[in-house]
Amino acid sequence: MSDTGDELVHRETLSPNHGERTLPISMVVLHYTEMKPVETAIARMCDPAASVSAHYLITEEGEVIRLVPEDRRAWHAGASFWRGIPDVNSASIGIELDHPGHLPANGGYRGFADAQIEALIPLLGRIVKRYDVPRANVVGHSDVAPMRKIDPGELFPWDRLAQYKLCLPRPACLAAGNPFHNWGAFFLALERFGYDITDQAKAVEAFERRWRPEHITGVPDGETAAILWQLLLDRDQGRAR
Repeated sequence: MSDTGDELVHRETLSPNHGERTLPISMVVLHYTEMKPVETAIARMCDPAASVSAHYLITEEGEVIRLVPEDRRAWHAGASFWRGIPDVNSASIGIELDHPGHLPANGGYRGFADAQIEALIPLLGRIVKRYDVPRANVVGHSDVAPMRKIDPGELFPWDRLAQYKLCLPRPACLAAGNPFHNWGAFFLALERFGYDITDQAKAVEAFERRWRPEHITGVPDGETAAILWQLLLDRDQGRAR
C-alpha cells in the first residue's frame, strides 16, 4: 500500500481547483493531458489561474496521482453534455492520462502505455462499482464535448476496458442493419444515445472516433448508423447498461 493509504493511489498532489457537486456521480470521463513532461500537466492542474483539474492523473509508467477528492466537483470537462446532462463536471469523475496527444510538438499521437492502462483498469473498476456507473456513461472527453475535443482519441484501447465490463463494447453483430429512414432520424437517435448534436458533423466524428476509429469522416453512412442502432438496442433492452 502506498503512503496515501490507498492501494490504488501512489501519491497525492492536491489541486485547489474544485467546487461543490450539484449532481450525484453517474459518469466517468477519460482524457489525455496533451502535455509533456507529466509534471507540466500536474502543475497546470494545480494552478488556480488555470481553472482546470481532474480527480486523477495516471502517468505513462502507471503511477496514479490523486488531484481532487472524488466527492468534489473537479474542473475537467468544460462546456460539455451527455445524455441530457449539461453539467458533466458535477456528475462525473475525471481521469487524465499522461500522453502527448495529437500535438506534433509532443512527438505526435500514439498508443497508450500498457502500464498506464493496467493502472487505469482497477481504479476505474472501483469507481464504477462504488457509484454504480452505467457502462454507457464511461466516456471520452470527445464524447461529451465533440465540438471542442478529440481526446483520448482513436487509439485509446476501449476494448481492454470492455473486457472487464467497464465500458460498452463495440457491437459485434450488426444484423439489425440501418433502420433509419432518413438522416434526421439518425441524428435524433445519436442525441438519444447521449451526444450533443448542435454541430452534426462533429457529433458524427466523435461517435466514429469512439465506435469506428478506423473511419473518422464526420459523415454518417450505413455502417455507422447500424452501430448506433445496435448500441441503442443493447442499452435500452437491458443487454448493456
